[in-house]
Amino acid sequence: MISAISYSQISPGDLSQPHADLEGMSKCTQCHELGNKVADKKCLECHDEIQTLLTNRRGYHANARVKNKSCVACHNEHHGRKFKMIRFDQDNFNHDLAGYTLKGKHEVVDCKKCHTPDYIANKDIKKRKNTFLGLEKKCLSCHDDYHQKTLSNKCTNCHSMETAFKETPNFDHDKTDYALQGKHIEVDCKKCHEVTTRNGKEFQQFSDIRFNDCKTCHDDPHNQQLTGKCNQCHTEKSFSTFIGRNRFNHNVTGFTLKGKHKKINCFSCHTKTRNPKLVFQDKQKVSENRCIACHKDEHEGKYGTNCAKCHRENSFLSLRKMDFFNHSVTDYPLQGKHLEVDCKQCHKKRFSTPINFTSCNNCHEDYHQGDFTKQNGTSPDCVECHSLEKGFDYSLYTLEQHQTTTFPLEGAHNATPCFACHVDEKEERWKFSELGTSCTECHQDFHQGYISKKYYPTKKCETCHVNDSWRSVTFNHSLTKWPLTGKHKSVDCRNCHFEISNKNKLTTQKFKGLQTKCTECHDNKHGDTFAINGITDCKRCHVTNSWFPKKFNHNNTAFPLKGQHANVECKECHTAKTVNGKATIVYKIKRFQCIDCHQ
Repeated sequence: MISAISYSQISPGDLSQPHADLEGMSKCTQCHELGNKVADKKCLECHDEIQTLLTNRRGYHANARVKNKSCVACHNEHHGRKFKMIRFDQDNFNHDLAGYTLKGKHEVVDCKKCHTPDYIANKDIKKRKNTFLGLEKKCLSCHDDYHQKTLSNKCTNCHSMETAFKETPNFDHDKTDYALQGKHIEVDCKKCHEVTTRNGKEFQQFSDIRFNDCKTCHDDPHNQQLTGKCNQCHTEKSFSTFIGRNRFNHNVTGFTLKGKHKKINCFSCHTKTRNPKLVFQDKQKVSENRCIACHKDEHEGKYGTNCAKCHRENSFLSLRKMDFFNHSVTDYPLQGKHLEVDCKQCHKKRFSTPINFTSCNNCHEDYHQGDFTKQNGTSPDCVECHSLEKGFDYSLYTLEQHQTTTFPLEGAHNATPCFACHVDEKEERWKFSELGTSCTECHQDFHQGYISKKYYPTKKCETCHVNDSWRSVTFNHSLTKWPLTGKHKSVDCRNCHFEISNKNKLTTQKFKGLQTKCTECHDNKHGDTFAINGITDCKRCHVTNSWFPKKFNHNNTAFPLKGQHANVECKECHTAKTVNGKATIVYKIKRFQCIDCHQ
C-alpha cells in the first residue's frame, strides 16, 4: 500500500499501451535521466528505426523543421493506457515534410491505401499497427511490376503520377536505341509491342526487341533475293521511296561498283519494275569483266571482250598502261623503233580515233623540208631510205643509187662520208637538193687570186685535178711559157709553186711571175766558174733528164780529151779543194803539162 502510494506520487500517470512494459519505478531510467526530463537519446536507443532515418537523412523526422524538436514535443506520455502518442491531422498533413511530395493520383489516395503492412519490408515495423513508417519511395515497393523486371525499376522514366499507369507521358522513343522516324511515328505501339501473357499475367514486351533488320517485323517482299539491310534502299517514310544509290552495298552481289559505276543511277543498268520480286534481278549473271553485256563494243570484237584489260571504270577514256597491248591485231603491226614509242605519241586523241598510216610523213615531220619533192609535187616515202629497225639516223641509200643521180660519185668522193657533203653547217641540217656540182660549191677555192684566169676558166678545178686526190694534177704545163720536160715532169707542183715553212705549213703559193733560170730553183754548185758575162747558163751543159752534163763537150775546152784521157773519170782530174771553208770542185785547170798531173 505504501509503495503504491509512493509510485503514484512520483509517476504523473500511466504509460500508453506501447510503453506499458516500461511501467514501474525500477524502469524510469529507461526513458528518464535522473534530475532531468526525458532525453531524446533515450528514445532513440529504443526507437532505432527513427535513428536510422535521422542518420540517413530520410523521412519526416529528418526534416529540418522536425529534427530540432524534442521527441516529447510530439510524443508525450503518462496520459493513460489508451492515449494515442501518434496523433496528427491526416487531412491537413504536409507530406512534403516526409521527404515524399504527393503528386497527381497520390494526392487523392487515402493514407491507408499506402501506409499498410503489405508495403512495409521491415519485419519489425510491419508488425506495428497504424504505423506510417517503413515505406520506400520506389514505385515498385507498392505497385506490381507489370514489366516483370524487363525494364528499369524507375517507373517515372516513362510514367507520370499525373496520369494513369497505361499512359507514358515521360517516355521519349528517341532516347532508346531505336528512334522512331517516318511512318513508325504513326504506328500504334501494340503493332510492335504485342500484349501477351507471361508467368500467368498480362505482359507487353518493350525490351530485347530486334530492330537491326526490318525483316524481323516486316515481310520480305523481295523473297530473300536481295541481301543486306532494307534501310540501304528504303526509308521509314515509305517503302516506295528509293535511296539505294551510293548506299546499297553492291559488293555482296559479286559485282563491286568502281569509278563511274558508283555515280550512275541504279536504273541506268537495272530495269525499273513495280514487282518487288523482279527488281534488280535482271543482271544477276553479269560478271564484272563482261562489259559488253551493258556497253556497246566500239571495237566490234577486234580486241576481245575483256575491256577492263585496257579501260578503267573511272572513264572509258582513262586507260591503263598499254604495254601489254598486242598491236598486231590492228591494221598496223608495230615494228622496230615503233615498239619503243609511247602510245600517246601517235594516239593524240582516243586510241580508237583512226590514224592515217599510209605514209611516214602523216605522223612525222618532213625533216628534209621538201628536198626530195619531184616536179609533179610528189615525194618519196621515208621507207625508201630509212628502216623501222635502225631509225632515221641510218640510211638504206646505196652508192649504186647515188650513181643514178645528177652527181655520180667518182674517185675520193666514193670514200667521203655522206655528212661531209650533205650536212649544212649553218642550219645544222642534212640537205640533199641544190647542192651544186662544181668543186668550189663544196670545196674552198684554195688557189683563188693565185692562178691566172687563162689557165683557170670558170674556176673549174678539173682543169688540173681529178677526183682521186688533190695531189693528182693533170695540168698541161705546155700551155704555159715553161713546158715541163725531163725530170721536171715528175716533180710535185708544190715543190715549185708552194713555199713551206720549217713547221711544214704553207706560207704562200705562186703560179705567175716565176723565173725560168735554173739557179732560181736549184743551187749553183759551180759558182761563177762557168759564168759568161756574169751569168751561168746550166743548159749549156745539162739537160732536164739528169744532172749529168750530157751537153758538155770537152773538146770545146782548152784541153780536148784524147787517147786514154777520154776514159778517165772526171773526178780524177777535177778534184775538190776547200775554198773559203767550203769544199769546191775545181773544173777550170790552168796547167795542162803532163808533169802537172803525172809524176
